[in-house]
Amino acid sequence: MKLDFTPEETAFRDEVRAFLKDALPDDLRQKMINRDHLTKDDTVRWQRILNARGWAVTHWPVQYGGQAWTPAQRYIFQEEMALAHAPEGSPFNVNMIGPVLCEFGTDAQKEQFLAATANIDIWWCQGFSEPGAGSDLASLKTMAVRDGDHYVLNGQKIWTTQAQHADWMFGLFRTDSSGRKQQGITFLLLDMKTPGITVRPIETIDGEHDANEVFFDDVRVPVENIIGEEGKGWDVAKHLLGSERSGIARIGLSKERLSQLRELESRLARDGTLTEEEQRRLAHKLAEVEVELRALELTQLRVVAADAHGGGANAAASILKVKGTEMQQRMTELVTELAGPAGLSMPDHDHAPNDPGEGWVAAAAPFYFTMRKVSIFGGSNEVQKNIIAKTMLGL
Repeated sequence: MKLDFTPEETAFRDEVRAFLKDALPDDLRQKMINRDHLTKDDTVRWQRILNARGWAVTHWPVQYGGQAWTPAQRYIFQEEMALAHAPEGSPFNVNMIGPVLCEFGTDAQKEQFLAATANIDIWWCQGFSEPGAGSDLASLKTMAVRDGDHYVLNGQKIWTTQAQHADWMFGLFRTDSSGRKQQGITFLLLDMKTPGITVRPIETIDGEHDANEVFFDDVRVPVENIIGEEGKGWDVAKHLLGSERSGIARIGLSKERLSQLRELESRLARDGTLTEEEQRRLAHKLAEVEVELRALELTQLRVVAADAHGGGANAAASILKVKGTEMQQRMTELVTELAGPAGLSMPDHDHAPNDPGEGWVAAAAPFYFTMRKVSIFGGSNEVQKNIIAKTMLGL
């Protein structure tokens, strides 16, 4: 199976690279380099730039604004975005609810939501996790009881990312408790301005407010806001999670971070901050990471090639998820090591560093802590290892 790129794919890479050079605002690029927290306005601005080019929702069906790209083109686009320090769009809009609406939405729902979702005229959040129902999502208990042409919701969601910004939520709610826990779950769309919805912030260990608790107290949701069939929401959720895991290895991002690590290593060596022994030890660690990253990239290219020829990724997607997220976490460990004791303190959001070039030191600890979660996203790595054991090793 051939793993290198065709002349047409190389030309496509050049096109993407030129667009990003011209279209990506310098202030957003610098924020990404410094690991600064992006605001809602930052994300909206960049996604609308992409959407104007037709590249915000490239993996959606063409009739809904997508591009008829090959798997190789999608891979190239993701990699070039990362290497250019471009922000990602809203994952809840682009990778989650958008594909669900394309697959399961009614014509009226598609008309109401798809274009607005692509342009972030609507900001979505995801109402899945609950206290006691995170990794075991099917154990959720928040109830949706049918009352005429409405469902009445009572219960709680937790770790709801960016709910403080959201116009709408897509979520899973229990409409029947009589069967298996995967049954009786219904997928609903909620206007966040509906009376009875309360959003409470959760400040995470990196000092940011991205996560929230969301409470429902007799919240009335029109039956027309159901996606799919009542009690069949688990099937919709599995489709959504499949979209969420797309590109989760984020190899381009790891390449970009490895390049930054090498630049930092060189700068600290020139400044005399690192002893010769520290330089040798760090060079060895960076070489190990680079070898693992190259191996991971080859695995990704094999998946891309198989996808292009109609083959299934099987357990390879799970391997990419495990190794890709482990690689992302390894990068944060090396950044923290380079920062040394100065990188152990949490940043003071009211005072910028005296030297703008040293912003990476202040970001080291929060960057390390926030990346602990990537091994849980899209199905925990422990679950992925079980999939690998069953499908590849027959265990």
